[in-house]
Amino acid sequence: MASAIHTAIIPLLLYFAQICWCNQPSSTIKINYREKEKQVLDQILGPSSYDARIRPSGVNQTDGPAVVRVNIFVRSISKIDDVTMEYSVQLTFREQWLDERLKFNDFGGKIKYLTLTEANRVWMPDLFFSNEKEGRFHNIIMPNVYIRIFPYGSVLYSIRISLTLSCPMNLKLYPLDRQVCSLRMASYGWTTDDLVFLWKEGDPVQVVKNLHLPRFTLEKFLTDYCNSKTNTGEYSCLKVDLLFKREFSYYLIQIYIPCCMLVIVSWVSFWLDQSAVSARVSLGVTTLLTMATQTSGIDASLPPVSYTKAIDVWTGVCLTFVFGALLEFALVNYASRSDMHRDQMQKQRRQCELEHAASLEAAADLLQDGGTNFPMKPLVRSGDQTLEKMRQCKVHMQQPHRPNCCRSWLSKFPTRSKRIDVISRITFPLVFALFNLTYWSTYLFRDESDGE
Repeated sequence: MASAIHTAIIPLLLYFAQICWCNQPSSTIKINYREKEKQVLDQILGPSSYDARIRPSGVNQTDGPAVVRVNIFVRSISKIDDVTMEYSVQLTFREQWLDERLKFNDFGGKIKYLTLTEANRVWMPDLFFSNEKEGRFHNIIMPNVYIRIFPYGSVLYSIRISLTLSCPMNLKLYPLDRQVCSLRMASYGWTTDDLVFLWKEGDPVQVVKNLHLPRFTLEKFLTDYCNSKTNTGEYSCLKVDLLFKREFSYYLIQIYIPCCMLVIVSWVSFWLDQSAVSARVSLGVTTLLTMATQTSGIDASLPPVSYTKAIDVWTGVCLTFVFGALLEFALVNYASRSDMHRDQMQKQRRQCELEHAASLEAAADLLQDGGTNFPMKPLVRSGDQTLEKMRQCKVHMQQPHRPNCCRSWLSKFPTRSKRIDVISRITFPLVFALFNLTYWSTYLFRDESDGE
């Protein structure tokens, strides 16, 4: 009896439980929206409803060109190479366009967007970087790329890439120059009748805040359009110009100050004695070779251009001053030997005059001892009177000398070699200071457009 009652109650309980479950509100039923995303993707990207080979329609489903808005985020700029005239940049590149074929039901806002990682599933703009030399994608740990499809048909494509781009430079003002490096993006196959690129409104280019550049500073950047016309039509193009200013402190420490020190060291030879030949020659040759090595090292870090750079003017003049100091010692050595030769000739002339005067006196004494009146005495007296008159005439003909401070100061140094050293001690620093004044006033306050 009890078993029969038990078997009759169990079906009733199951029946009531089923009724209660069916009467529950639909909001408490859990829906797997990830499964819904799969169903939506299969629906909108099915072969019967979507073809990635066909471009989207224009604005408001017209037959006009598809509009693609672009923005970039500069993550880092690793190097700016003067020799190869290129720069390397890592950026996040984004494109956004409207493809109304991809509209879908968002289930009351539950599906904000659909995410894809395969770019070949949807139509993509044929954009390329026209001044690119090398480029690579980032695939660690997963490919750094995604495509988001929004309910109203908008498509967002984002990818992280590293590029090495060409940057033609004008180095006439190097290292006091500024360089403009461009990033150009253009359509490869679609003309402006089918595809138009536009910068995203608001803030199309963003740069990371803690951007660090070796030997450069990013001053500003400008966005512009650069559409190009060819035989096959007009193609849409975007560009961003990055204005870089070269950090001068590095070159001041590495180039300008060492060159100044070498030039000043070469002037030490002016204060050495002219007889210290080995010391002056060693100093001049050493500074000349060091300056030449410095110049060759600077030239090795720059491309061989046909025009003269600001650094070429500086190193050339410094090398000329060092070489001039070495030539100055050669002139001093020649003047010293000339002074010695002149002194020896004067001593020989004086000795000959003394010997001649002694022989004349001896002859006169012999004539007086002989007691004969020789008719040459009156002639000698008359000759003496004639010479005396000529000296008086010369004295009267000489003009009075005006006092000259330079000559009086140089007269303190009896030899020409000493005078050359003294003049060089003053002339070389003054000329070098004048060159510095001209150089810095010319290149520091020179307009950038003058160097183009």
